Amino acid sequence: MTSSSQLPATWAIEPVPYDTPAVQQLLREFQAAQTDVYGYADDPNDTPAADYDPPTGLFLLARDASRRPIGCGGWRRIDATTGEIKRMYVHPDARRHTLGRQLLHELQDHARQLGLTHMQLETGVANTAALALYRSQGYRPTAAYRLGRNPAVNRALRKAL
Repeated sequence: MTSSSQLPATWAIEPVPYDTPAVQQLLREFQAAQTDVYGYADDPNDTPAADYDPPTGLFLLARDASRRPIGCGGWRRIDATTGEIKRMYVHPDARRHTLGRQLLHELQDHARQLGLTHMQLETGVANTAALALYRSQGYRPTAAYRLGRNPAVNRALRKAL
């Protein structure tokens, strides 16, 4: 296994269907990591793959130079002017090399090109690296927008594009 200090900051990011096997592999890792932290996690299979089909969404997959899947993320439209960032995940070996930031920028740029004016997301209070990334990119706390979420755990953030 390659340590993050040895991983070159080279990768390819491509749009793919949400149900691509490499994406599903990463999302299973993401779900397991969230379950370890919180004792539960949303099931990625609860999201219809079509939610991320252009032009009402997009899903991106990042691969390293050897084509190993190392990160992913998507956005989906939630109303006429707002998109939601979902399923952002970077494999631990690939963290701290700006891949998460690049995925986020590409998702936001795509949504902006389609006329969206805002992006929002939800993450957990223990996801400190994710919270730091989103705050550094202009996301600010907003009211919870998903029913049934635990306000002691979940954080909703929003940004004007």
